[in-house]
Amino acid sequence: MSDEQVVGIVLVSHSAQVAASVAELAKGLAGGGPVVPVAPAGGTEGGGLGTSSELIAAAAASVDRGAGVAVLTDLGSAVLTVKALLAEGDELPERTRLVDAPFVEGAVAAVVTASTGADLAAVEAAATEAYTYRKV
Repeated sequence: MSDEQVVGIVLVSHSAQVAASVAELAKGLAGGGPVVPVAPAGGTEGGGLGTSSELIAAAAASVDRGAGVAVLTDLGSAVLTVKALLAEGDELPERTRLVDAPFVEGAVAAVVTASTGADLAAVEAAATEAYTYRKV
């Protein structure tokens, strides 16, 4: 799989530490396959809790390899910030998609699926399917 064919993943959390930890977990669980570009976009530029359109846009640009970018978010205003960026139309790479998925399980499913060379639709479907994972 060449870099040009891989879907990038952006993880948007209100906390820089949460976004970075989920990115580390998802990449670690993806195993030894091809490296999927994953970028955390957590907190504000000043290191506080919140979301930053600038950090999200920079993270999306950093993982864009031409196959699309899947963006997963944790809570309400993170979703609203990504939706606003998508509505502006020029802040995020082409084929950037906000994925409706649980943050941790969806991130793992997205990264594992992207590591197989799957396209953006398959990565989105795998992440969304994580809502059905049962724990008991």
